[in-house]
Amino acid sequence: MRLTRQTNHAVRMLMFCALRGEKLSRVGEIALAYSVSELFLFKILQPLVEAGFVETVRGRNGGIRLRKPAEAITLRAVVEVTEENFSLAECFETGSDCPLIGDCSLNGALHEALEAFLEVLASYTIADLVADHASVGVRLGFPVPNTFLASA
Repeated sequence: MRLTRQTNHAVRMLMFCALRGEKLSRVGEIALAYSVSELFLFKILQPLVEAGFVETVRGRNGGIRLRKPAEAITLRAVVEVTEENFSLAECFETGSDCPLIGDCSLNGALHEALEAFLEVLASYTIADLVADHASVGVRLGFPVPNTFLASA
């Protein structure tokens, strides 16, 4: 399975916010840090807000920050929110004309593989991704909160 660019940047946006701690992040600075357009990140932001991963603060000094603790946001949850299609083969899709759809060993094997993939993602959180790489925050141009430096 290949994850979309949207999922990739959604995870990176959450990592950025996790590294910032309670401090608000602006979409523009995240876009600059990852060399991606603000418009693209705003499109990604909406499902993250709806899922309760991120909160937005409006106004002149507004921005975004994690709504849930980084430890409570699994990669599986992010993938399930941002990916539209988990079809590993044509026969997974609704309306497939495969005559073996209910009786195919390949279909069963692919479903098992997809579930294994998702289970691995469920074992990682946003906190896991930033805890071992606190220096990423420094490379992105901001100091890392003491909570991550202490755990690294």
